[in-house]
Amino acid sequence: MPNTSGRRLLLEGCIAAAVSTLALGAAAQTSDYPNRPIRMVVPFTPGGSTDILARTMGEQLTRAWGQPVIIENLPGAGGSLGADKVAKAAPDGYTLLMGHIGTLAVTPSIYPRLPYDPVKSFSPVAWVARVPNVLVVHPSVPARSVRELVQHGKAHPGKLNYGSGGNGSAAHIATEFFKLRSDTDIVHVPYKGTAPAVTDAVSGQIQVLLTGAPAVMPMVKAGKLVALAVSSPQRLQGFPELPTIAESGLPDLAGFEADQWYGIVAPAGTPETIVRKLNGQINASLNSQEILSRLQSEGAIPTPYPPEVFGKLIEAEIARWRPVVQRAGLRPN
Repeated sequence: MPNTSGRRLLLEGCIAAAVSTLALGAAAQTSDYPNRPIRMVVPFTPGGSTDILARTMGEQLTRAWGQPVIIENLPGAGGSLGADKVAKAAPDGYTLLMGHIGTLAVTPSIYPRLPYDPVKSFSPVAWVARVPNVLVVHPSVPARSVRELVQHGKAHPGKLNYGSGGNGSAAHIATEFFKLRSDTDIVHVPYKGTAPAVTDAVSGQIQVLLTGAPAVMPMVKAGKLVALAVSSPQRLQGFPELPTIAESGLPDLAGFEADQWYGIVAPAGTPETIVRKLNGQINASLNSQEILSRLQSEGAIPTPYPPEVFGKLIEAEIARWRPVVQRAGLRPN
């Protein structure tokens, strides 16, 4: 009779050796990470807050590691096109997504057949920043406060237009939340990114924007847009003269908060050693005085936390915004 026990031991030994070899190979691949260029996908057009933060972080990683970080803008479907491409990429740390509140927390409630799962399809890497939205209007709008804007909107229902970076974008959900709370009728005009929405706001094609501070404050400083308030619980350190929306004095807007947030994710299954290395370098940059000053000057608040904190934020925000999407009846175009 064949010696089955001996054959079993030999087979087990071969399997153990193969597993050990694979483990050593994987360790070697991650120990010298990165050894080639990294691609960071921005699921919107250039010029918006997502793009600005991605390029800032890309510059820092390039400087630290000597490998170029290539920014790739893939707009469309509220950011879901670019996010889906990253979700299906190889989980090797060389394809990243600069995600944000819309892409990772709001679109799952708007698009019933989203091609990716914001929790299961990605490994959270780093929560980069919290960015309060700034409510701005074209100078032709006869409103210089939130109260005056609400009064004007109620007196002229459906006559004001607001822009956003597309269905499910941060500006879209924040403005719909504002409309629900203030009971105003302002018509949504979706774009493929924040930058074209800002361009049309400056030209007067749309009259209202509630979007990230970095994208609009240069136009406010230039006198091309008028800032009325910020969406955060506290005033911005860089712009202390701007009141919060909650300070409008309108009871329906008491406690109003609708900030954007941004963070980097990788495809699910990315080795933890790579995730930790990315997180450590990104957080080191966020803690540097150079980046701290730059982000604060643009109205952004750095958030250097571990990957687990960012993951919990994504899950909590999905639950938070789902009822808002349902109440507003938001649907993809």
